[in-house]
Amino acid sequence: MYSPSDFPPFAVTVDLVVLTVRSDALCALLVRRGEAPFRGRWALPGGFVQVAESVDAAAARELVEETGVSGLHLEQLGTYGEPRRDPRMRVVSVAYLALAPDLPVPVAGTDAADASWVPVSGVGALAFDHAQILADGVERARAKLEYTALGTEFCPAEFTVAELRRVYEIVWGVSLDPRNFHRKVTGVEGLLEATGETTSRDGGRPAALYRRGAAGVLYPPLVRAPGS
Repeated sequence: MYSPSDFPPFAVTVDLVVLTVRSDALCALLVRRGEAPFRGRWALPGGFVQVAESVDAAAARELVEETGVSGLHLEQLGTYGEPRRDPRMRVVSVAYLALAPDLPVPVAGTDAADASWVPVSGVGALAFDHAQILADGVERARAKLEYTALGTEFCPAEFTVAELRRVYEIVWGVSLDPRNFHRKVTGVEGLLEATGETTSRDGGRPAALYRRGAAGVLYPPLVRAPGS
């Protein structure tokens, strides 16, 4: 039989991968740690789950406490439990992902010395195993654009195919062939709804304006090229 004394101190934390598009870049919400361990190092928002709360409630609470951002839909990304991932004790973390447009400038709070949107391409060394968690979150976000209409949420109410393509290029981190992309997105049933209007704001010849269609799941999906 096991007894409590057979187990070392153990804790559960939450870590949050929050992504948005700002200034033509896919950006992650990071906080600069104000306490040890890794004082001064950038990290994902997060913290310890309290005894009387669920992990979902802890994720929402930590997001507000450390950054001032609230009201986001958070989905579980994965569980991270390597024995030495936290130098303080054995810690298992439940990671969450949010990808949303028009997110506000974060405000650091509690044990965070600073909070900022940082382009994913420019993120350096992070505390703990947060670089791996962030990489997993970015890959999940990129996959969501393949099979959901999430990309249209980053566009104006009425948008051109070129503006939608730019969202995909930013999140996927690749350049896309304009004609091929146009053929694919206009071929997905329910993704786009033509307004019957045109605009020249992209430059060049007038381009057709679309609005979001009713489709939530894309069929066929917009599959990325291998390696992208």
